[in-house]
Amino acid sequence: MKKILLVLLLLGSVSFAQYSNLGSSGAQFLQIPVGARAVGMGGAVIGTIDDATSVFWNPAGLSRVANWDAQFSYSRWFEMFDINSAAVAYTMPDIGTFALSYISVSSGKMEITTEKQPNGTGRFFDANDMAIGLSYSRLLTDKFSVGVTAKYVYQRIWNETADGIAFDIGTQYTLDFQNLTIAMSMSNFGSDLQFDGPDLNIVYLKDPANPLSRLAPARLQTDPYSLPLHFQVGAAIDIYRNNFMKVRGGIDVTHPNDNVERINLGTEIAFFDRMYLRGGYRFNYDDEKLNFGAGANLPLGNTLLTFDYSYSVYDILPKVQRISLGIRF
Repeated sequence: MKKILLVLLLLGSVSFAQYSNLGSSGAQFLQIPVGARAVGMGGAVIGTIDDATSVFWNPAGLSRVANWDAQFSYSRWFEMFDINSAAVAYTMPDIGTFALSYISVSSGKMEITTEKQPNGTGRFFDANDMAIGLSYSRLLTDKFSVGVTAKYVYQRIWNETADGIAFDIGTQYTLDFQNLTIAMSMSNFGSDLQFDGPDLNIVYLKDPANPLSRLAPARLQTDPYSLPLHFQVGAAIDIYRNNFMKVRGGIDVTHPNDNVERINLGTEIAFFDRMYLRGGYRFNYDDEKLNFGAGANLPLGNTLLTFDYSYSVYDILPKVQRISLGIRF
């Protein structure tokens, strides 16, 4: 176990002197953490995640869903954007687990301004990002699982849109020692996106000095941009366990294609498998560092209701709170 943790730490620390490729990819909403439970642990969950929100972190975790599981989450991102997500998973015996997922990031109406009308024109625009995914996961052995997600990615700014297809893949391998789980995930592998729409139509005067020159219809062309490809390896382990309490910790090393490598550390303390306290720390992030969370569940016959809350601390930007509701049966 010590060797595994040392390797993960070395992988993350090597990059601290490397340069960032910030701004080299678009569709950044795909990198916003989803789910209060996962965020409360600082995102160090690819070896721990085991519910329907696995589709947003590591689809291999879906194989741990026993029957039906539905998860819904909401957050107000920096007091500017609404983030809604939903995921529903169902396990078919001897076949595997299937899941549908949805995430949406939307802004309110914003007034259009120009150089001549800096106080507003009376016209408004908005923006919306969305991803819809279909996932499949299966236990290949009693200890090793694999999962894959295909998702449709859509972005809109006023009347201009861009869309494409992306894929996620992940694995989880559980050892006999302290429920140690080694995991890997790769997210947002797909083709480039490019904005297009009616507002790119213009009229163009080639030579204003030539009296014979006439206005001609023309069209602006936007540059294509890549998706935020993200590779992550991690480990999770039961640190302490008795009949009343369980402490599970995780460490993930992440490698995005548009930034430096980072390390996520997190822990979850469970009391009687009914109440939970969580905490996490994120190394090498520009602004976000600490995350806290709590959760509880309520059994109602064969149905289990879950509630989770997380609080993310930023140095400069507004703090972010998330709430998640779940139902399992």
